[in-house]
Amino acid sequence: MENIETKAGFIAVVGRPNAGKSTLLNYLVGEKLAMVSKKVQATRKRMNIIVEYENSQQIFVDTPGIHKRERLLNQFMMEEVLKAMGGCDLALFLHPVHDRLDEYEKFLTYNKKHILLLTKIDEVSQEKLLKKIEEFSKYQDRFLDLIPVSVYKNIGKDQILQKVQEYLPTSPFLYDSNYTTTSTIRDIYKELIREAIFEKLSDELPYESDVVIETIDENEEIDCVYASIIVEKSSQKGIVIGKGGENIKRIGSAARKKLENFSQKKIYLDLIVVIKKGWSKQKDLLADVGYIME
Repeated sequence: MENIETKAGFIAVVGRPNAGKSTLLNYLVGEKLAMVSKKVQATRKRMNIIVEYENSQQIFVDTPGIHKRERLLNQFMMEEVLKAMGGCDLALFLHPVHDRLDEYEKFLTYNKKHILLLTKIDEVSQEKLLKKIEEFSKYQDRFLDLIPVSVYKNIGKDQILQKVQEYLPTSPFLYDSNYTTTSTIRDIYKELIREAIFEKLSDELPYESDVVIETIDENEEIDCVYASIIVEKSSQKGIVIGKGGENIKRIGSAARKKLENFSQKKIYLDLIVVIKKGWSKQKDLLADVGYIME
């Protein structure tokens, strides 16, 4: 084993909001780690997801969608994208097959070595897929490879991992082989609770909401998790709690199941809703919720 050449490196996974980045990463690692939601800009922080493939250790970096930096929270999210691209060996740019080329053309201004993934190909005919591939031919000197991908039809996984391995630098593995992420239990629990909130409130969910894990008491049989759902206004608190506490109960039940599926043990989950006025617009309050800006 000592004589086998290994490769390792970081791969930034980027694209517009809702391009399917988190879904793709869960597919590649074969485990539910990254938060998935139809809500735009659900991912807010970088998350490392580690996949070992043949003789390579591939550390994929999940990122928020590339978007305009309108508010302070959006500025933090775009900083996360730029840090991921700046510190990676390679990028994967996800381009949903229905999209025009505008977002990809904006991405090209970053001049980052990348593989282009044409995603959601199960939603179009073979003829339309070939037409979309042809549209990218004028940029064929800008990307390393173009790979059509469908998570739901299991198309593209081996090609992605093979090509990523090809372009990574020779290196010993950077993390223990037992790791599938560098995120802490606290970080993963936070994201799973956020995912439950997004699922149960859908369009009612205020954008200015988040989760803070206050305490986790762990033992062999059960984790007791105490968490706060953060909102900015009393009206938003009312939405999250719901009539007679109906919404918070549904959120709690869904979140507890997600935590149990991940941890493979019983979870006691205590959720409260806390108002932090203007938390998404002030650096110190952003830091309190876990988003530290430089």
